[in-house]
Amino acid sequence: MYRRYIFIFSGFLLFLSACTALSTPTQAPAGVPTTASTAIATTTLSGTPVPTQAMTPEPTSAEEPTSTPYPTSALSPQLSSEINLIQTQVVDERQLQPDATVPVVLLTTGQLRTNVINDFLADYTDEKISDDVLELSTIGLLTPDFDLRTLYINLLSEQIAGYYDNETKEMFVVSDLGFEGPERLTYAHEYTHALQDQNYNIDKGLNYNDDACEKDTERCAAVQALIEGDATLSQTLWYQYYATAQDQSQISQYYNSLKSPVYDSAPAFLKEDFVFPYNQGATFVADIYSNGGWSAVDQVYHNPPVDTEQILHPNLYPSDKPITVTLPDLLPTLGTGWREVDRNTMGEWYTYLILADGDDTSARLSTTAAQDAAAGWGGDQYLVLHNDPANLTVFVMKTTWDTAGDASQFASSFQKYANVRFGVKATQQGDTSLWSYSGGYSTLQLSGSTTIWIIAPDASTAQTIASLVQP
Repeated sequence: MYRRYIFIFSGFLLFLSACTALSTPTQAPAGVPTTASTAIATTTLSGTPVPTQAMTPEPTSAEEPTSTPYPTSALSPQLSSEINLIQTQVVDERQLQPDATVPVVLLTTGQLRTNVINDFLADYTDEKISDDVLELSTIGLLTPDFDLRTLYINLLSEQIAGYYDNETKEMFVVSDLGFEGPERLTYAHEYTHALQDQNYNIDKGLNYNDDACEKDTERCAAVQALIEGDATLSQTLWYQYYATAQDQSQISQYYNSLKSPVYDSAPAFLKEDFVFPYNQGATFVADIYSNGGWSAVDQVYHNPPVDTEQILHPNLYPSDKPITVTLPDLLPTLGTGWREVDRNTMGEWYTYLILADGDDTSARLSTTAAQDAAAGWGGDQYLVLHNDPANLTVFVMKTTWDTAGDASQFASSFQKYANVRFGVKATQQGDTSLWSYSGGYSTLQLSGSTTIWIIAPDASTAQTIASLVQP
């Protein structure tokens, strides 16, 4: 599924996903300099209030932070000093020690955008984009003719302030906008990524890379939420305890004047998915942090979350593991001309998005209804197959739920969604709901704690597939 490509090369930050809110003054913890920057009582992460007490950094001493042991070179003395100070502050606050210098590459806004787009498109070919549009339109999140490539390019060109590249081990910073509050906030976020990489090895240690994530998008969604949630919390604490009054003023002015027309006009599901690792990821990490500080967060890297259910429900981490679900190879049955486009896991998050943020606005369930329907997800596997000569598509998703009641609740909610999306009311044949509509045929079978959703060109194909994937 497309969803992880946009983040795979590193964790660059778009300001629209960083959330901080000023409130009343509070006392800074020992070891953190008392400045105007401590005038914040509650940090808001995606609308979820996190008490300041739970956000208190773990101090190493009551003195000013010492200079970073690996200062940045080849910069102007002033910029080098500012960057070194932020690095030192992040090390002091995040409690991760660097083991190497992180080269800082200065690029103009245009160069940075070109860099990001080229990195993105190097792995995301036109063929993959076409297959993603096919898949996303089949499950109702996009229109079949949606220009996903152009949207990505425009989106990646909007509001990028800098990023850390875990492949080249370099930090890319905008050089023509100055290094003011917004850029400093971004640097605090991105330097946290550098510390994560040096301590846990994002590529090999966390197995977060192109090849691994293409095969298992659900696991990578969870790992990415850990990485970005950690950096978002770290950035928030940097803002809370180290940003100067001038930083705060500049950041406030930036947010007040922020315009993001490309993001605002993007499909609903993509907007939600785009900020998932920052918002829901930050809530997940904040929950871990509130129960054990940064040392507890560090332990998560040795046993990373494995699915979006754990991110959405931190109380289920780490004990609730996904149930393995497998679907058979359908190509021999379907015959000549068919190919398997994708075989992957949908997960709780995308199950929710299908119901709540589909392309057909009239078919969308309320946020609460969609959340309730997707909760209780236990495990799934889905298949997308396409016949290129005939332009026919088959989709199969088999889900195992925690209980039969969870499966029944999903089936009931799905029927409400599907009645509107497919434009016909379901007919019932035993434990299976059927929708026959112009251009296709869909079924949802409920059997105990299992549901099977099939989309096929016709009833005969759907019945053939159903006979092969029965629970």
